[in-house]
Amino acid sequence: MSPTFYPPLNVRVITPKLELHGATDDLLAQLLPVVRRGMIGPPPYPFDDPMSLYEESPLRERKWLQAIWRGRGTVRPDTWRLYFVVVLGNRAVGMQDLIGVNFDTFQTVTSFSWLAPDFRQRGLGREMRSAILHLAFEGLGAAEATSEAFVDNTASNRVSAALGYQPNGSDWATRRGEPAVLNRWILRRDDWATTRRADIDLIGVDECKPVLYIP
Repeated sequence: MSPTFYPPLNVRVITPKLELHGATDDLLAQLLPVVRRGMIGPPPYPFDDPMSLYEESPLRERKWLQAIWRGRGTVRPDTWRLYFVVVLGNRAVGMQDLIGVNFDTFQTVTSFSWLAPDFRQRGLGREMRSAILHLAFEGLGAAEATSEAFVDNTASNRVSAALGYQPNGSDWATRRGEPAVLNRWILRRDDWATTRRADIDLIGVDECKPVLYIP
């Protein structure tokens, strides 16, 4: 899909460490080798069901791409999903998504992300989340951001706690068909504002808003 006709593909979020680029097909193609090799290690598994990244290759790659293409086309005032490729230097190393949840009524967002195995444990997960929160609150006017992670997903839970999210109960989900407990987190706009960063730049957001029904 051409960025000319779908402005979210032109959005960029720039931090001192990395950039988030709207997930064009060219950028997704750069990530295909990572998805093909597989990004899921031994248990504990990080994602709830259903999840294309648990599939065997080449079904994994096809379902992953189809889900992104389908998500681009599912845009309503209450729900939408923006897909970003994480770019480090000139290399695509992962994805960071921003999802509107009843956004027209409550201005709530949540997020989803993954990194190529070779780029984990470098602080990039926190930087990616900081970037997407800046887009949500500063760029799109979100009122609150939520997150969920299995109780044994230490990395994701640490990122949420470090960025000021507050515990917000728990829930159940399945992963690979097995039940497991999720931690729920919430970050309200006023709490984000107390530690908001001044070194994150946004590009192309105003052109994106009408597509998401944001005034």
